[in-house]
Amino acid sequence: MSTQGNNFDPWYHHYAERTSGLSASEVRALFAVASRPEVVSLAGGMPYVSALPTDLVTAALERTIQNQGASALQYGSGQGMPVLREQILDVMALEGIRASADDVVVTTGSQHALELIAKLFLDPGDVVIAEGPSYVTALVVFRSFQAEVDHVAMDDQGMIPESLREHIAALRAAGRTIKFLYTIPTFQNPAGVTLSWQRRMEILEICRANEILVIEDNPYGLLYFDGPPPQAMRSLEEEGVVYLGTFSKTFAPGLRVGWALAPHAIREKLVLANEAAVLSPSSFTQTVISEYLGAADWRGQIDTFRGVYRERRDAMLTALGEHLPKMTWTVPEGGFYVWLTLPDHLDSKAMLPRAVKELVAYTPGTAFFSNGDGRNKMRLSFCYPTPDFIAEGVRRLSTVINGELDLLSTFSQTGPLQTVREQERYDSPPANLA
Repeated sequence: MSTQGNNFDPWYHHYAERTSGLSASEVRALFAVASRPEVVSLAGGMPYVSALPTDLVTAALERTIQNQGASALQYGSGQGMPVLREQILDVMALEGIRASADDVVVTTGSQHALELIAKLFLDPGDVVIAEGPSYVTALVVFRSFQAEVDHVAMDDQGMIPESLREHIAALRAAGRTIKFLYTIPTFQNPAGVTLSWQRRMEILEICRANEILVIEDNPYGLLYFDGPPPQAMRSLEEEGVVYLGTFSKTFAPGLRVGWALAPHAIREKLVLANEAAVLSPSSFTQTVISEYLGAADWRGQIDTFRGVYRERRDAMLTALGEHLPKMTWTVPEGGFYVWLTLPDHLDSKAMLPRAVKELVAYTPGTAFFSNGDGRNKMRLSFCYPTPDFIAEGVRRLSTVINGELDLLSTFSQTGPLQTVREQERYDSPPANLA
């Protein structure tokens, strides 16, 4: 059987057409580098789970086995445990959400909820409106269902309502089908900015008038630093918003428990899709989290995480000011990320092999756009490294950026500089980072 042109995969021509949208993201490609101990990784958004006291986890595990072992190890409901869904209401109430546990669907992380929503709504050729930039794996999900993403511009207050109006009008004039608006309004990934209260109301009104569903993805909303952010968009609108939440950032990502809060009709479909995908979310991990929420001071633990991430945010901003004073960046008021803007003529993806040589990793801005934009941008994560490592990572990064600027001052873009970059691609492991 011939394998030419199909990456030596003998089953290439048997795959469904939609699999053409499945490809490794630039974030995934960084994992091999980021795991090397000598590399300071400012790339991945890994929570600092070491700030979670071991005794809290151990106690929740012990109570799960001792008190509910038989049920925790058994199949469960496709909608999720009723007691956990009630506890999720308490979590969402911190952001102004009032809801019924009957409209909560527990999923295997909020990423799973997003995939279920895409499965329910997206046909080939449909359009998803999203911020530009937007969450990299959401783009992968939408592309896997053969949808296109239309990016709406942001500024320091989040998505720009007037730009959203213009995009909707242009898409409708072109006869395109808009299925939903996907947004991370609070401490956005990757930009770190927060949609203002006034804009939340305005964007909801725009979507209501145009009959566009809003998918509000909110993994970071409780991780604020100096003061609570605006309340969730779902607190303002029940029928037009599907809210996605997760315990990955406020407890532990390894347990893989998230949820969707949806209007009743959509909730019914989500439960069916959930059952079709996984039969039931893990009873064991749900029980562990329920035991934790029932017995531990989980609000106090979130406060601890806030302090950890605030200190690391400050370390990154201080280091950027010291080592890269001529660059510009966002100043997040919570969450995990800073969005760095380079001079227009620099390319963060082309610079990555050089960064690997300097033992620092970041995520190129192009990962967060579906249209190739973001070449002079990069996402810097401050959530996992210690403050000292953050400072050292930024120092190494400044060496890379300043070295690139020196090259540009010496060589032309189309001459020897291109040759230097190509050579770096061959010399810098792993090759897929280029």
